[in-house]
Amino acid sequence: MRTSRDEAFTAYVVARRAQLYRTAYLLCGDPHRAEDVVQTALAKLYVAWPRAARSGSLDAYARRVVVNSHLDDVRRPWHRERPTEDGLLDRPEPAGQDGQDGPDGTDSDELWAALRRLAPGQRRVVVLRHYWGLSVEETAADLGISPGTVKSQTSDALARLRAALRPSGHESGSGSR
Repeated sequence: MRTSRDEAFTAYVVARRAQLYRTAYLLCGDPHRAEDVVQTALAKLYVAWPRAARSGSLDAYARRVVVNSHLDDVRRPWHRERPTEDGLLDRPEPAGQDGQDGPDGTDSDELWAALRRLAPGQRRVVVLRHYWGLSVEETAADLGISPGTVKSQTSDALARLRAALRPSGHESGSGSR
């Protein structure tokens, strides 16, 4: 029994680990913390594997474990500490696991900077809605918030991203989108 459980879990991790990592990276913005979040999430998923496998949507279960692991990680006291050296808060190395810049293998410094400026709740909603392609209701269920909150946070986040990514010299009142 345990062997088939381990084989099923291993097969799932092999198939989905990169996507879980990208989700964690998009949530926290740090490749090392993203690895820690994924490791923690996979340990929790392994313990809950029988229940997760019966859940009907293993991806949704795993995604929720990653989001919750990220929230647990953010709440830890050492994340309130800030380095004093200049430059330590900048991304020191490529974020992709394969040595490429962005979480999807693209150079996305401007986009990443704009995402990093979003409030954590807005970033989570954007990642689930636009990276994972979840519906409003699925996102609300994953985050444990109301659909109205998902809609308002998505709207606010997208407005902030549009403003941050607007080409310089583009007037906001020009009437074109």
